[in-house]
Amino acid sequence: MAKNPSLFRKKTVSQIMSEAHKADAESGGLVKTLGVRDLVSLGIAAIIGAGIFSTIGLASFNGGPAVSLLFVFTAIACVFTALSYAQFASTVPVSGSAYTYAYVAFGELFAWIIGWALILEYAVSNMVVAISWSQYFVSMLEGFGIRFPAWLSTNPITAAETFSRLQTEGIDSLNIAEQNTALAYQNAPMIGDWHIIFNLPAGIITLLVTALVYIGIKESRTASNIMVVLKIGVVLLVIGVGAFYVKPANWTPFAPNGIKGVMSGVAAVFFAFIGFDSISTTAEECKDPQRDMPKAMIYTLLICTVLYVLITIVLTGMVNYTELNVNDPLAFVFQRIDMNFMAGVISVSSVIAITSALLVYQLGQPRIWMTMSRDGLLWKRFSKIHPKYHTPSFATIITGLVVGIPALFFEMDFFVDLTSVGTFFAFILVCGGVLYLDYSGISKQSKFRVPYLNGKYLVGLGLITAIVLLFVYGQNVLAEWSDASFVYIIEHKVLTIIFWIAWITLSIMSFKYNFSILPVMGILTNLYLMTELGSSNWLIFVIWLVIGLVIYFSYGYRKSKLAQIEEV
Repeated sequence: MAKNPSLFRKKTVSQIMSEAHKADAESGGLVKTLGVRDLVSLGIAAIIGAGIFSTIGLASFNGGPAVSLLFVFTAIACVFTALSYAQFASTVPVSGSAYTYAYVAFGELFAWIIGWALILEYAVSNMVVAISWSQYFVSMLEGFGIRFPAWLSTNPITAAETFSRLQTEGIDSLNIAEQNTALAYQNAPMIGDWHIIFNLPAGIITLLVTALVYIGIKESRTASNIMVVLKIGVVLLVIGVGAFYVKPANWTPFAPNGIKGVMSGVAAVFFAFIGFDSISTTAEECKDPQRDMPKAMIYTLLICTVLYVLITIVLTGMVNYTELNVNDPLAFVFQRIDMNFMAGVISVSSVIAITSALLVYQLGQPRIWMTMSRDGLLWKRFSKIHPKYHTPSFATIITGLVVGIPALFFEMDFFVDLTSVGTFFAFILVCGGVLYLDYSGISKQSKFRVPYLNGKYLVGLGLITAIVLLFVYGQNVLAEWSDASFVYIIEHKVLTIIFWIAWITLSIMSFKYNFSILPVMGILTNLYLMTELGSSNWLIFVIWLVIGLVIYFSYGYRKSKLAQIEEV
């Protein structure tokens, strides 16, 4: 008779490593070719991508020059998380990223949930990057006098909505870009009553990058390294040249919309940083992952944070923040000061630079699916390694379809917040996982460990200090809560309540178990940033998780290798 398999059955580090080596022996394995420089290059490729070339404009528009501080705050949250990722990567150097880490720390159900969330993170991130690439590509062509058909570079949802506004509110209600979108809808070819309109460049670039990733990691690494050198050159050029056109008056007011305006850019800013966890997905293609991955994650974050802060200060200094609500802010600021040559150089370079971000995300997604498939939680075909190219071939093809098809038909803004939801969720579990590693003694096997700072009293002291400051300086916040209805609190403030409950719980547990304060800070900062995301995104995320749980209980729960081991 079989036992009742546990939802929280765990894998040991030695078990995971043994299975990875066995899979390599059976399939020929992945090619171990990446060093520290390559990993840093892949990390920069993912982080300095659509975030710096597009979403940084929206964040600056909402928060003003003070958004540079939000980059610092978000980077601090990511440093805590990166240290936790680095410890896990040095302990369990396989390709599953946070999914594998959760399997060790929390058990199978949490591993599935985080793996399913990572599927959303990577797929949706690449949709954003592909759509952003399309916008820059079309802009670049216009710079050369080539006008790409608008109905082939616009998503049908935005086009239909804009055309409807044109009909009901008149042309004066639309800006120039919206007028062009409405015109594209009006002039698009039709089949019956159906307007043929989609974002062709986004689909094509996804297809081409997927083909490159399919061919091999060496080719992808070489392409990534070349594009990263180019994109860092562009960013440094913008900072260097733009600094001469900065007008300090544009930095006043520094935070025009207050802290609320600054924090409204959390999704856009955090989206810029999520790429560093993609480094951990290439663990099995790394020459010495236990040594190189921790270094690469920290180096990547430090480099990218400095570049992001400098670029934000320069952008908001060159033009007033109110003008930065555009899809291509780096090119726009130079057009604004009549340096069209620089704007052209940036547009061309941006197309190449954003391609590298797309490349890294397309590398990461199939490798997570491959690892989940090895564990029996997804169908076996996802773990199939191509005999010639030594890449997860089937998973790579499916990734291309999952990313490319939605990128043809949806708008970018819809995806940005949704990406951050899945990422925050993964980051919190990884930070919590390090606390488990320390508590269980598994950390002794780690070649890199998060620096230990005893949080026995500090976490609780921080909680008391935060409450005192809230009552002294947060009268407006308290007034808002006292005036809010129960329904409003449920719809918009549940995460804030969870944040305070989590802090209280961590204070008690830190006192009891002497938790290290750095992973606790990672949990709390990520959880606080989560409270700034819209409730609609959480609803979509919950729906996504429900779909995932249906798949898990109908397939993975029974087919899991651990379930088969538990059978007597």
